[in-house]
Amino acid sequence: MSKRTEQQLTADMLEKYYEYNKKKKEIEAEMNHLKEVFHQYFDHQLGSDDKGEVLLGGFKLQRQVRKTEKYREDTTIKRLEELQMEDLIQVVKKPDEAKIKSAIQLGLLKEEDLEGCLTTSTSLAISVKPVTPR
Repeated sequence: MSKRTEQQLTADMLEKYYEYNKKKKEIEAEMNHLKEVFHQYFDHQLGSDDKGEVLLGGFKLQRQVRKTEKYREDTTIKRLEELQMEDLIQVVKKPDEAKIKSAIQLGLLKEEDLEGCLTTSTSLAISVKPVTPR
C-alpha cells in the first residue's frame, strides 16, 4: 500500500469535507443565479441564442453560443435507403455521420438530399475573465 492510502481518517477531515461540500453547493447555487441574470441581460439586449460581450469594472462578460447538429435517425435512415446509400448507415441502423460528411464533401451526396434530417441545438455558455490592461 502507498502512504497515501495508509493515512488515518480523522473527525476533523470529515467535518472539513462536510463544510466544504456545503459551501460548494452554496457557491454553485449563487453562480447559477448569476448566470441566469447574465443570460437574461443578453436576451434583453441582443436576443436569445445570440452571443455577446460586455466590459465592466475590469472584467469581460461573454456569452458564447455553441451549436450542435445531429441527423434525426429514423428520417435520415429512410432517406439514405431511398437514395440507395445504405453504406452510409451503420450496422445498428444509425446514420454514420462521418461517412455522410465525407460523401457530401466528395459530391456523392448533396446536403439538400438530406433536407429535414438534420437537427440543430444550441447551448449557451457564460464566461467572466479579468481584462488585462495593455
